[in-house]
Amino acid sequence: MLTEARPAAAAPRDRRTRRRTAVAILATLAVLAPVAWFWAASLPAGSWSVATIGVPDDGGGPPLMAAGHDGTAGRSVDTLRLPDSVPADVTVTLVARAEGARYTLNGQSPGPEIRAVAGQVVAVRLVNADVARGVTLHWHGVDVPNGEDGVAGVTQDAVLPGGEFTYRFRAGQVGTYWYHSHQVADEQVKGGLFGSFVVVPPGGVGAEATALVHLFDGRRTVNGTPGDVAVPAAPGSTVRVRVTNTDDGPMRAWSAAPVRLLAVDGTDVHAPTPVTGAAVAITAGGRADLEVTAPARIELGGAAVVVGGGGAPAPVPGPAVDLLSYGAPAPLGFDPTTPNRVFDYAIGRRPGFVAGVPGLYWTINGGMYPDVPMFMVREGDVVRMRISNTSGEVHPMHLHGHHAVVLARNGVPSTGSPWWVDSLDVPDGTTYDVAFVADNPGVWMDHCHNLAHPKQGLVAHLMYEGVTTPYRAGPDTPNDPE
Repeated sequence: MLTEARPAAAAPRDRRTRRRTAVAILATLAVLAPVAWFWAASLPAGSWSVATIGVPDDGGGPPLMAAGHDGTAGRSVDTLRLPDSVPADVTVTLVARAEGARYTLNGQSPGPEIRAVAGQVVAVRLVNADVARGVTLHWHGVDVPNGEDGVAGVTQDAVLPGGEFTYRFRAGQVGTYWYHSHQVADEQVKGGLFGSFVVVPPGGVGAEATALVHLFDGRRTVNGTPGDVAVPAAPGSTVRVRVTNTDDGPMRAWSAAPVRLLAVDGTDVHAPTPVTGAAVAITAGGRADLEVTAPARIELGGAAVVVGGGGAPAPVPGPAVDLLSYGAPAPLGFDPTTPNRVFDYAIGRRPGFVAGVPGLYWTINGGMYPDVPMFMVREGDVVRMRISNTSGEVHPMHLHGHHAVVLARNGVPSTGSPWWVDSLDVPDGTTYDVAFVADNPGVWMDHCHNLAHPKQGLVAHLMYEGVTTPYRAGPDTPNDPE
């Protein structure tokens, strides 16, 4: 009987092939297993509380425990409200509607301007006529009690169609502010759910105008109107123009005429001087009060405020006013050199997963959301924070419920007027040192105000010892603060 001879090398060759295949499979698993783990770890629960996510950071001070992280109860944000028994001096009703791709408040966008005299109590009743995903109102730059902050899933539930919610707070600080939705914020603010909020001193401030700047359909508008907005004024009279940047990126304001920068983010500049041939940079979410003498024209990049007939358009100047040295020093009211807590807020970027979706995402202190810091403070703490950015993009950082003073930029100390902010542009490669007093208990967002970025992970929270929230966010809830 004849048998077919098999090459002697066949068996070893088969073993080598199986070995290579096994090695390739193991190598693939070694790569895919961690990826699969990170993917699974990023998947959100049906709902979650911001009081129990993140990594508690006590800033090097006495250890604090975020209420809820250890199973303990805390003081609810619902208790941090102005009592209903306090009568309101200013009462407003705002009705939110979906109008095609736009949103309106009382049939207009921007919504009506709300004005109060310092010390007055403001009550704003928000009614949702038909905005399907719900709405809220956040009082940007106004240090309201935490329960009035208007953040869906943190300080309240979103107001669904047919529902309503009334915000009550005392207008404590004179200045230029604005309000906007903090539910599906990127979509709703871009679509028009915002308006101006102004607080004046009892004696008033003289001639003034509001310039709420927003991109609608790619066109720069002022108070919802494309192009130039006229402000009547007698020749030689001075006018305060309150400029608010409601968009996602920085903008500039400039004039061929001398300009004084009277206030930034609602806080007066100490000893402002006239500036000629320089722009004023206004961060996303930020405000600048500019004083000009009529006739004058304030350019806003595709739109303008024309005061008293104005003049010819002026080209964009090269330099911008450096707020680190503008104005003159003045007391801060606290000592930032002896802080109780010192935090880092280091913004970076790397590939990973957020909510199960792969991408190139923002990081905070190297962590990707939700593994980001929960900055823990105790009421009365003096807090210093170093905000650094190596992410490749500028980020307009916004802390709710507090104003912070800029101490230094890239290690260079401030020499001008105290530069108080609630919204601060942090360009790539830049570091800012800021300080504030923890004097407003609550659970507060601390996030980028390019409103596409929080949903990509650029959001952390400032949490006071012993405070928690009953509200939850996530797909099983109506709440989507980003």
